[in-house]
Amino acid sequence: MVNLESLYCYWQTLEMKQRVLTFVSGLLIALLSSIGCNAVSPPPTDTQSTPLLIAAAASLQEVLTQIDPIFEQAHSGITVDYTFAASGSLQQQIEQGAPADVFISAAAKQMDALQEKALLLAETRRDLLTNRLVLVAPSNSELKLTDFQQLTDAAIARISVGEPRSVPAGQYAEEVLTSLGILEQVRSKLVYGNSVRNVLGTVESGNADAGIVYATDAKISDRVKQVATAANSLHSPITYPIAILQSSQHPSCGADLHGFLSNQSAQTIFKAHGFGIAP
Repeated sequence: MVNLESLYCYWQTLEMKQRVLTFVSGLLIALLSSIGCNAVSPPPTDTQSTPLLIAAAASLQEVLTQIDPIFEQAHSGITVDYTFAASGSLQQQIEQGAPADVFISAAAKQMDALQEKALLLAETRRDLLTNRLVLVAPSNSELKLTDFQQLTDAAIARISVGEPRSVPAGQYAEEVLTSLGILEQVRSKLVYGNSVRNVLGTVESGNADAGIVYATDAKISDRVKQVATAANSLHSPITYPIAILQSSQHPSCGADLHGFLSNQSAQTIFKAHGFGIAP
Protein backbone atom coordinates (compact mmCIF):
# COMPACT_ATOMS: atom_id res chain seq x y z
CA MET A 1 0.00 0.00 0.00
CA VAL A 2 1.29 3.49 -0.91
CA ASN A 3 2.10 5.63 2.10
CA LEU A 4 0.41 8.89 1.12
CA GLU A 5 2.20 10.89 3.80
CA SER A 6 5.61 9.71 2.54
CA LEU A 7 4.59 10.39 -1.07
CA TYR A 8 3.53 13.92 -0.17
CA CYS A 9 6.81 14.57 1.62
CA TYR A 10 8.73 13.27 -1.40
CA TRP A 11 6.78 15.57 -3.70
CA GLN A 12 7.53 18.55 -1.45
CA THR A 13 11.23 17.66 -1.54
CA LEU A 14 11.23 17.57 -5.36
CA GLU A 15 9.41 20.88 -5.52
CA MET A 16 11.93 22.46 -3.16
CA LYS A 17 14.84 21.13 -5.25
CA GLN A 18 13.29 22.68 -8.38
CA ARG A 19 12.94 26.04 -6.65
CA VAL A 20 16.56 25.90 -5.50
CA LEU A 21 17.78 25.04 -9.03
CA THR A 22 15.78 27.93 -10.50
CA PHE A 23 17.21 30.30 -7.89
CA VAL A 24 20.78 29.11 -8.46
CA SER A 25 20.37 29.44 -12.24
CA GLY A 26 19.20 33.03 -11.91
CA LEU A 27 21.98 33.77 -9.43
CA LEU A 28 24.66 32.42 -11.77
CA ILE A 29 23.39 34.45 -14.72
CA ALA A 30 23.28 37.56 -12.55
CA LEU A 31 26.81 36.87 -11.27
CA LEU A 32 28.22 36.42 -14.78
CA SER A 33 26.48 39.60 -15.90
CA SER A 34 27.77 41.54 -12.90
CA ILE A 35 31.34 40.47 -13.64
CA GLY A 36 31.02 42.22 -16.97
CA CYS A 37 32.02 41.03 -20.40
CA ASN A 38 35.23 43.00 -20.54
CA ALA A 39 36.31 41.77 -17.11
CA VAL A 40 37.19 38.41 -18.67
CA SER A 41 37.97 39.63 -22.18
CA PRO A 42 40.59 42.18 -23.32
CA PRO A 43 39.02 45.68 -23.35
CA PRO A 44 37.92 46.45 -26.90
CA THR A 45 39.78 49.11 -28.85
CA ASP A 46 38.19 51.47 -31.33
CA THR A 47 38.49 48.77 -33.99
CA GLN A 48 38.07 45.67 -31.83
CA SER A 49 35.09 44.25 -30.00
CA THR A 50 34.31 40.94 -28.35
CA PRO A 51 32.68 38.53 -30.81
CA LEU A 52 29.73 36.64 -29.35
CA LEU A 53 28.70 33.57 -31.33
CA ILE A 54 25.03 32.55 -31.15
CA ALA A 55 23.62 29.32 -32.58
CA ALA A 56 19.87 29.86 -32.92
CA ALA A 57 16.85 28.08 -34.38
CA ALA A 58 15.94 29.20 -37.91
CA SER A 59 12.52 30.44 -36.79
CA LEU A 60 14.23 33.13 -34.68
CA GLN A 61 16.08 34.81 -37.53
CA GLU A 62 13.86 37.86 -38.06
CA VAL A 63 13.19 38.62 -34.42
CA LEU A 64 16.80 38.26 -33.25
CA THR A 65 17.99 40.33 -36.21
CA GLN A 66 15.67 43.09 -35.02
CA ILE A 67 16.75 42.78 -31.37
CA ASP A 68 20.48 42.63 -32.13
CA PRO A 69 21.13 46.36 -32.82
CA ILE A 70 19.39 47.28 -29.58
CA PHE A 71 21.53 44.81 -27.64
CA GLU A 72 24.77 45.93 -29.30
CA GLN A 73 23.95 49.57 -28.65
CA ALA A 74 23.51 48.77 -24.95
CA HIS A 75 26.72 46.67 -24.94
CA SER A 76 29.11 48.56 -27.18
CA GLY A 77 31.99 46.14 -26.56
CA ILE A 78 30.14 43.14 -28.03
CA THR A 79 29.52 42.17 -31.65
CA VAL A 80 27.03 39.34 -32.10
CA ASP A 81 27.37 36.81 -34.92
CA TYR A 82 24.44 34.46 -35.51
CA THR A 83 24.22 31.04 -37.10
CA PHE A 84 20.59 30.21 -37.92
CA ALA A 85 19.67 26.64 -38.83
CA ALA A 86 17.54 23.68 -37.75
CA SER A 87 18.02 23.02 -34.05
CA GLY A 88 19.11 19.43 -34.70
CA SER A 89 21.80 20.56 -37.13
CA LEU A 90 23.08 23.14 -34.65
CA GLN A 91 23.12 20.52 -31.89
CA GLN A 92 25.28 18.24 -34.03
CA GLN A 93 27.65 21.07 -34.94
CA ILE A 94 28.10 21.96 -31.26
CA GLU A 95 28.72 18.32 -30.38
CA GLN A 96 31.40 18.22 -33.08
CA GLY A 97 33.17 21.23 -31.60
CA ALA A 98 31.82 24.13 -33.65
CA PRO A 99 32.51 27.38 -31.76
CA ALA A 100 29.49 28.97 -30.10
CA ASP A 101 28.79 30.85 -26.88
CA VAL A 102 25.01 30.57 -26.62
CA PHE A 103 22.52 28.07 -28.03
CA ILE A 104 18.82 28.81 -28.51
CA SER A 105 16.85 25.76 -29.61
CA ALA A 106 13.28 25.45 -30.87
CA ALA A 107 12.69 22.37 -28.73
CA ALA A 108 13.84 20.79 -25.48
CA LYS A 109 15.08 17.63 -27.24
CA GLN A 110 18.21 19.18 -28.72
CA MET A 111 19.08 21.08 -25.55
CA ASP A 112 18.55 17.90 -23.52
CA ALA A 113 21.07 16.09 -25.73
CA LEU A 114 23.73 18.73 -25.08
CA GLN A 115 22.97 18.79 -21.37
CA GLU A 116 23.35 15.01 -21.14
CA LYS A 117 26.84 15.37 -22.63
CA ALA A 118 27.76 18.14 -20.16
CA LEU A 119 28.12 20.69 -22.97
CA LEU A 120 26.05 23.39 -21.23
CA LEU A 121 27.41 25.77 -18.62
CA ALA A 122 25.85 24.57 -15.37
CA GLU A 123 22.57 26.17 -14.35
CA THR A 124 22.35 28.60 -17.30
CA ARG A 125 19.59 26.76 -19.14
CA ARG A 126 16.05 28.13 -19.05
CA ASP A 127 12.99 28.35 -21.30
CA LEU A 128 12.84 31.64 -23.21
CA LEU A 129 9.86 31.53 -25.60
CA THR A 130 6.81 29.58 -26.76
CA ASN A 131 5.13 29.22 -30.16
CA ARG A 132 2.11 27.66 -31.91
CA LEU A 133 1.97 25.20 -34.80
CA VAL A 134 -0.16 26.12 -37.81
CA LEU A 135 -1.26 24.75 -41.16
CA VAL A 136 -0.56 27.01 -44.14
CA ALA A 137 -1.35 26.97 -47.86
CA PRO A 138 -0.16 29.16 -50.74
CA SER A 139 -1.95 32.50 -50.59
CA ASN A 140 -3.39 31.92 -54.07
CA SER A 141 -4.53 28.36 -53.33
CA GLU A 142 -8.05 27.55 -54.48
CA LEU A 143 -8.30 24.52 -52.20
CA LYS A 144 -10.87 24.92 -49.44
CA LEU A 145 -8.44 23.85 -46.75
CA THR A 146 -9.57 24.75 -43.23
CA ASP A 147 -8.51 21.83 -41.04
CA PHE A 148 -5.64 19.38 -40.50
CA GLN A 149 -8.01 16.46 -41.07
CA GLN A 150 -8.51 17.58 -44.66
CA LEU A 151 -4.90 16.69 -45.42
CA THR A 152 -6.18 13.19 -46.19
CA ASP A 153 -8.26 14.53 -49.12
CA ALA A 154 -7.18 13.40 -52.58
CA ALA A 155 -6.92 17.03 -53.68
CA ILE A 156 -3.96 17.52 -51.33
CA ALA A 157 -0.99 15.93 -53.13
CA ARG A 158 2.06 17.37 -51.32
CA ILE A 159 2.43 18.43 -47.68
CA SER A 160 5.65 20.15 -46.63
CA VAL A 161 6.95 19.40 -43.10
CA GLY A 162 10.29 19.56 -41.35
CA GLU A 163 12.47 16.46 -41.14
CA PRO A 164 11.37 15.30 -37.65
CA ARG A 165 14.77 13.98 -36.56
CA SER A 166 16.47 17.35 -36.89
CA VAL A 167 13.75 19.99 -37.30
CA PRO A 168 11.61 20.56 -34.19
CA ALA A 169 8.68 21.89 -36.27
CA GLY A 170 8.73 18.56 -38.11
CA GLN A 171 8.74 16.69 -34.81
CA TYR A 172 5.70 18.65 -33.64
CA ALA A 173 3.99 18.18 -37.02
CA GLU A 174 4.42 14.41 -36.81
CA GLU A 175 2.98 14.46 -33.29
CA VAL A 176 -0.09 16.36 -34.53
CA LEU A 177 -0.68 13.97 -37.42
CA THR A 178 -0.24 11.00 -35.08
CA SER A 179 -2.62 12.44 -32.48
CA LEU A 180 -5.25 12.97 -35.19
CA GLY A 181 -4.75 9.39 -36.40
CA ILE A 182 -3.89 10.41 -39.98
CA LEU A 183 -0.10 10.06 -40.15
CA GLU A 184 -0.10 6.82 -42.12
CA GLN A 185 -2.78 8.13 -44.48
CA VAL A 186 -0.73 11.17 -45.44
CA ARG A 187 2.82 9.80 -45.12
CA SER A 188 3.22 9.31 -48.88
CA LYS A 189 2.34 12.99 -49.39
CA LEU A 190 4.96 14.35 -47.01
CA VAL A 191 7.79 16.44 -48.46
CA TYR A 192 10.57 16.97 -45.91
CA GLY A 193 12.47 20.23 -45.43
CA ASN A 194 15.82 20.70 -43.68
CA SER A 195 14.52 23.67 -41.67
CA VAL A 196 11.18 25.27 -40.91
CA ARG A 197 12.09 28.10 -43.31
CA ASN A 198 12.67 25.55 -46.06
CA VAL A 199 9.19 24.20 -45.36
CA LEU A 200 7.75 27.71 -45.57
CA GLY A 201 9.57 28.36 -48.85
CA THR A 202 8.19 25.16 -50.39
CA VAL A 203 4.64 26.33 -49.69
CA GLU A 204 5.37 29.90 -50.81
CA SER A 205 6.62 28.64 -54.18
CA GLY A 206 3.54 26.45 -54.67
CA ASN A 207 5.64 23.28 -54.65
CA ALA A 208 3.44 21.99 -51.84
CA ASP A 209 -0.31 22.27 -51.40
CA ALA A 210 0.08 22.78 -47.66
CA GLY A 211 2.72 22.95 -44.96
CA ILE A 212 3.03 22.81 -41.19
CA VAL A 213 5.11 25.63 -39.67
CA TYR A 214 5.17 27.88 -36.64
CA ALA A 215 2.67 30.71 -36.32
CA THR A 216 5.60 33.14 -36.33
CA ASP A 217 6.72 31.83 -39.74
CA ALA A 218 3.25 32.24 -41.24
CA LYS A 219 3.20 35.78 -39.87
CA ILE A 220 6.26 36.92 -41.82
CA SER A 221 5.08 35.75 -45.25
CA ASP A 222 2.48 37.31 -47.53
CA ARG A 223 2.73 34.36 -49.90
CA VAL A 224 1.05 31.89 -47.56
CA LYS A 225 -2.19 31.96 -45.63
CA GLN A 226 -2.74 30.38 -42.25
CA VAL A 227 -5.74 28.07 -42.46
CA ALA A 228 -5.70 26.24 -39.11
CA THR A 229 -3.95 26.20 -35.73
CA ALA A 230 -3.08 22.95 -33.98
CA ALA A 231 -4.51 22.52 -30.50
CA ASN A 232 -1.76 22.44 -27.88
CA SER A 233 -3.07 19.07 -26.72
CA LEU A 234 -2.05 17.51 -30.04
CA HIS A 235 1.69 17.96 -29.56
CA SER A 236 4.32 18.37 -26.87
CA PRO A 237 4.85 21.93 -25.58
CA ILE A 238 6.68 24.18 -28.04
CA THR A 239 9.40 25.87 -26.01
CA TYR A 240 12.63 27.62 -26.94
CA PRO A 241 15.30 26.90 -24.32
CA ILE A 242 18.44 29.02 -24.10
CA ALA A 243 21.77 28.18 -22.45
CA ILE A 244 25.39 29.29 -22.37
CA LEU A 245 27.73 26.61 -23.67
CA GLN A 246 30.45 25.05 -21.57
CA SER A 247 32.97 25.78 -24.36
CA SER A 248 32.08 29.48 -24.51
CA GLN A 249 35.09 31.79 -24.76
CA HIS A 250 33.03 34.68 -23.40
CA PRO A 251 30.52 33.34 -20.83
CA SER A 252 29.96 36.73 -19.18
CA CYS A 253 29.13 38.27 -22.57
CA GLY A 254 26.77 35.35 -23.13
CA ALA A 255 25.19 36.13 -19.78
CA ASP A 256 24.68 39.74 -20.92
CA LEU A 257 22.67 38.53 -23.93
CA HIS A 258 20.95 35.84 -21.87
CA GLY A 259 19.67 38.47 -19.48
CA PHE A 260 18.89 41.05 -22.17
CA LEU A 261 16.54 38.70 -24.00
CA SER A 262 14.40 38.54 -20.87
CA ASN A 263 14.00 42.28 -20.39
CA GLN A 264 10.88 44.22 -21.28
CA SER A 265 12.13 45.74 -24.53
CA ALA A 266 13.19 42.37 -25.96
CA GLN A 267 9.99 40.68 -24.83
CA THR A 268 7.91 43.39 -26.51
CA ILE A 269 9.65 42.61 -29.81
CA PHE A 270 9.22 38.87 -29.34
CA LYS A 271 5.49 39.34 -28.76
CA ALA A 272 5.16 41.61 -31.82
CA HIS A 273 6.59 38.76 -33.91
CA GLY A 274 4.03 36.34 -32.48
CA PHE A 275 6.12 34.52 -29.88
CA GLY A 276 4.87 33.78 -26.40
CA ILE A 277 7.04 34.38 -23.34
CA ALA A 278 7.88 31.19 -21.43
CA PRO A 279 6.75 31.24 -17.78
